[in-house]
Amino acid sequence: MTDTKKSNNTLKRSLGLTSLIAIGVGMVVGQGALVAVLQGVGINPSAFLVAMLIAFALTLSYIFTFTELSLMMPKAGGISTYTEVAIGHFPAIIVTIAGYLGPAIFAGAADLFILDYILDVLYPNMFGHMGLWVYIAIIILNILGVEVFSSVQNILAFAMLIALLILGIGGISSSEASDMPFTDLLTNLDPLNWSVLSLTVLALWAFLGMEFICPMIEETKQPERNIPKAMIISAFILLMIYGMVALAGYHKVPGEELAASPIPHWLLVKSIFGENGRLLMAVLAITAAGSTFSTAIAALSRMLYGMANNNQLPGVFGAIHPKFKTPWFGILFPCGIAIVLYVLFQSSQDAVILLMISAATVWLLVYLIAHVNLIVLRRKYPQYHRPYVSPFYPIPQILGIISMIYLIINNSPTPEMTKDVYLNVGLIVAVTALYAGFWIKFKMKKEFFKGEPLDIVVKQ
Repeated sequence: MTDTKKSNNTLKRSLGLTSLIAIGVGMVVGQGALVAVLQGVGINPSAFLVAMLIAFALTLSYIFTFTELSLMMPKAGGISTYTEVAIGHFPAIIVTIAGYLGPAIFAGAADLFILDYILDVLYPNMFGHMGLWVYIAIIILNILGVEVFSSVQNILAFAMLIALLILGIGGISSSEASDMPFTDLLTNLDPLNWSVLSLTVLALWAFLGMEFICPMIEETKQPERNIPKAMIISAFILLMIYGMVALAGYHKVPGEELAASPIPHWLLVKSIFGENGRLLMAVLAITAAGSTFSTAIAALSRMLYGMANNNQLPGVFGAIHPKFKTPWFGILFPCGIAIVLYVLFQSSQDAVILLMISAATVWLLVYLIAHVNLIVLRRKYPQYHRPYVSPFYPIPQILGIISMIYLIINNSPTPEMTKDVYLNVGLIVAVTALYAGFWIKFKMKKEFFKGEPLDIVVKQ
């Protein structure tokens, strides 16, 4: 490849610290995470607050791991790059396609349904298919360039944070006679209660996804400085924001109502601001969905771009728009499938949500494999230069592996759904493994479990 062709197919470095924080926070603060936090508080408020602290500690473990891996191998492929060096192409392809592409497609469709539902509750029969139009707008903005993406993401993420701050402060500062006193939280606190462990499963969903910063590394200015800072700052922002929302929910809404509601954040908004809170709730719903859409589209398309450059996917996934310098096919492909699912499953939305939960279970494998990758690479390349080194190694990695195994086993929201979830998980992994096996054997002509040399991969 000539220098001119290579430069035309190269991503553009434009992202600074603020934009990376917007990506980290924006990916995680979505509808699903807000529902998880408020339902957890509704189930057992004292135990859930302890569970949030445990989840935060586990979050730091994956942040340490992904930060070391990403700066050791500063490539857009993310987990696929780290895994192909550590344990081979076969697990690299499976963990990326099944762990990220599947959840992105099914979650994209499910989030469209949820946004439509919330807006219909707020303003009946006024915003038909609003979620679809928000999604299409985000797709276009992502294609138009990383500067456009980062500007929009900054606006969405920080507008959402302001809305959540208003919600949290409004709920915590309320002094109505019907409010639950905060002193009862300490009275009922029992950190040794086993419910803390089960609620940690719910709490951790409020912190998963900050590793989406890492695939943006080829577009990041001063990545060795900005990526570690962005990951840590994002984690503390989320802890503060979710902590405030959790306390506000406990203070203002009866627990049984929070636990039973599919949109408990609307109950909280209504309890603080009454029916006048519709606009705040609409802003919160649209910015949360838009921010999650935007970050997921941007990060996933870079992963697919990196996989194509590593010959793990057809070359079209590595195509960069000549003007906007964005991986346009990697943006359109998963989004197009999500839109097709959204259109086809209008009358059976539960099927898409079940597939989303199933795919999200596979997503947990990403974290497990990332921790394994770091341990393997520490042994294979002990002297290799690492701009960032995980603190307290290997304790965070071992705890991360154990916690991910526990989460995978206990991820189903109801015992009745467990069979369907794991049947779908097996199907998703099997289909991905079939593709990986044929592609590696007949196209790549590589060994399945032989790691690529680190120096060669970094220089590609």
